[in-house]
Amino acid sequence: MTCFFHQFLTINNLIALLTIIIITIIFISILIRLTTDQYPRILIYKDERFYLDPISGEHHPLPQLGTIFLSKKHTVTYQDIQPSTHYLSVIVPAYNEQNRLPTMLDEAIDFLEQKSFKYEIIVVDDGSRDKTTQIALGYVQKYGTEKIRVITLVKNRGKGGAIRIGILAARGEYCLFADADGATKFSEFEKLNHFIQERRKSYKESIAQRSLFRTFLMWGFHFVVWLLTVKTVRDTQCGFKLFPRTVAQILFTHTHIERWAFDVELLLLAERLQLPIGEIPVEWTEIEGSKIVPVFSWIQMGIDVTLIFWNYTIGAYRYPKQPYEKIYGIIMQQPLL
Repeated sequence: MTCFFHQFLTINNLIALLTIIIITIIFISILIRLTTDQYPRILIYKDERFYLDPISGEHHPLPQLGTIFLSKKHTVTYQDIQPSTHYLSVIVPAYNEQNRLPTMLDEAIDFLEQKSFKYEIIVVDDGSRDKTTQIALGYVQKYGTEKIRVITLVKNRGKGGAIRIGILAARGEYCLFADADGATKFSEFEKLNHFIQERRKSYKESIAQRSLFRTFLMWGFHFVVWLLTVKTVRDTQCGFKLFPRTVAQILFTHTHIERWAFDVELLLLAERLQLPIGEIPVEWTEIEGSKIVPVFSWIQMGIDVTLIFWNYTIGAYRYPKQPYEKIYGIIMQQPLL
């Protein structure tokens, strides 16, 4: 047996094996590059281009999604995006969040109602099977469609896909996406707003309260992210991010990943475009009912990060290029039967 392995593990055999592996990797990379859409194909169904006014019972077209895109133009450009009418748009992706959403919305509205600027909250129900939409529409009925709108997705997209549709329907000069669980106190918006206005350097600390096991998994994930993709941000997964509207539209119409690791691709694009990025400490508390499944979800995110790294490295995915004229691959569909 020892003699057999000695014969097999000769220098020539090892070189041949290594050559086969390299050729296989090159072949697979070429195949992926030739068969992968370099820019994302954004799927938006007809029913997702309107919001419901629960008081009148009427459906109204959403900005961009329900007006310009309904014109059936073959090419949509950033110049087509309508001017902002609000200071802040808050995008809240929600999947089966009937229990946690009210606490988050109550806190956000209490905070925003004290401000002098115009705001809107867009709840994007990501194909929930509970009463998430009905709960959110109760807030619309109380505060009106100028302040709160609900987009109910025909089909589950994942957190990144839900946020993208909310961003495209936003009217704010600035876009903030916030998790529906309320893990981050909404008053932390002041810190983000201060940075984005003053362009000051960010803090390096983070204030978080999460379980030891979850923290251990997060450290491992962050190491993989740092090694393969994003270098300037330590916690890429914080569900509380603020963007200027034009930047948000550029980034979210060029991301391919729609599920948990979408933040990584988002920040990778921002780094490549040399956009100012700041990371500041926010108060974050782990809330019961998380949709992330320990171990399994982190493995899936690790796979997604590896795919992001590989696809951009081989040119299967393309970075945005100035002047950012096209919103690539937006597809309008009729509702699913």
